[in-house]
Amino acid sequence: MQKSKEKDLTKGQIPDVLKQLTIPMIIGIFALVIFNLVDTYFVGKLGTIQIAALTFTFPVVLVINSIYLGLGIGAAAVISKAVGENNREKVIRLSTDSISLGIVVAVIVAIIGELTIEPLFTALGANEQVMVYIVQYMRVWYASVPLVVIPMIGNNAIRALGDTKTPSVVMLIAAIANIIMDPLLIFGLGPFPELGVQGAAIATAIARFITFSVALYVLIIREKVIVVKIIKLKKMLSSWKDILFIGLPNAIARAIIPLGAGVITRIIADFGNEYVAAFGIGTRIEFFSLAIVIALVTTIPVFVGQNFGGKRIDRIKEAILVSKKFVIYYSIAAYILLFLIARPLASLFSKEIVVIENVVLYLRIVPLAYGFQGILLIINGALNAIRKPIKAALLNVIQMLVIYVPLAYFLSKPFGMVGIFVSLVISYIILGTISIGVYNREINKL
Repeated sequence: MQKSKEKDLTKGQIPDVLKQLTIPMIIGIFALVIFNLVDTYFVGKLGTIQIAALTFTFPVVLVINSIYLGLGIGAAAVISKAVGENNREKVIRLSTDSISLGIVVAVIVAIIGELTIEPLFTALGANEQVMVYIVQYMRVWYASVPLVVIPMIGNNAIRALGDTKTPSVVMLIAAIANIIMDPLLIFGLGPFPELGVQGAAIATAIARFITFSVALYVLIIREKVIVVKIIKLKKMLSSWKDILFIGLPNAIARAIIPLGAGVITRIIADFGNEYVAAFGIGTRIEFFSLAIVIALVTTIPVFVGQNFGGKRIDRIKEAILVSKKFVIYYSIAAYILLFLIARPLASLFSKEIVVIENVVLYLRIVPLAYGFQGILLIINGALNAIRKPIKAALLNVIQMLVIYVPLAYFLSKPFGMVGIFVSLVISYIILGTISIGVYNREINKL
């Protein structure tokens, strides 16, 4: 039987520890990015209407994923703190109860989602032509929601134990499965039926099943932190309360981000399907560009959580300082590279001039804010881990709803897509700066 890979992050040289945690996550994040880009690439081969349909689904899929990501962040924060406290019984209880909470929420989301597809996407600005493909995609996606929730929460629980390698390997395998299944099911190659957009959703569900299975195996068999037994309702509700204290503000805040993106998509929809498609492609490329930063950001709550449990505030301060410096240097290099290769990169996803020009526009404006965006994400993770979830959530809400969406609405009138992209840059610069002050105040209190 494979040995547990739980790690103590309260010891060791901080840059080395962060590197050991982040490098495996880079592989995982790149796998996740490839997962998403492959869908965009193959669906893009079907036509502009189909890629526009997929873009319309992004905000809704992200809202639902944000709910589970919020729960996962809550689980990671409380589990990593329990690891830092060397409380094995608490680790087991919190891990088990986080999964049961996720399953309950998954059933509720799947039912509500199936019943609201057409009215919801009509409100987002989808016309009848696009709606056909949206329905095909989302019906399958909602049915597979339970396959999404277990890996999302489960992988966070695994990371909370200090193991970032296993989740990364799982994500890589899922990406490979998606790469193989996408063309087979979308275009009907060999014995497979030609399912178009619906095929992309089925390929995603198959890949998710792999992550679902492995996450359960690791948590139940290898780490033995999930125990299937009858426990008192009072104890389970106590665990849910601890997880939701951090998870709920994060779920709401992270759900607001794609809701805001949905409003932005609605604004862009008035320009035409080509512009919606360009926005979708630009955001997918951005995810790829920030993969290394996202990998680092993913490890921060785990590192901070364990050191918070072990009362090593000095290590938390040093880790955040090192992370901020890295993000600034990385963002400068990323901007220069994206500016230079924007056009050939955009041409990989579409042959339509309008789409290409707007993707290029996105890649030459939005990356200006990558450094501030990275700092905001790092500080969010740290605030959650030191049990300041409401302040972390408010930073996200202000960035999206108070600054980005209103500014994009007003600047889109005279400046079109340029106004929308510049609004995003401004919002990240302001909130990235504010987040530094909030973090400094909270960490000094400790």
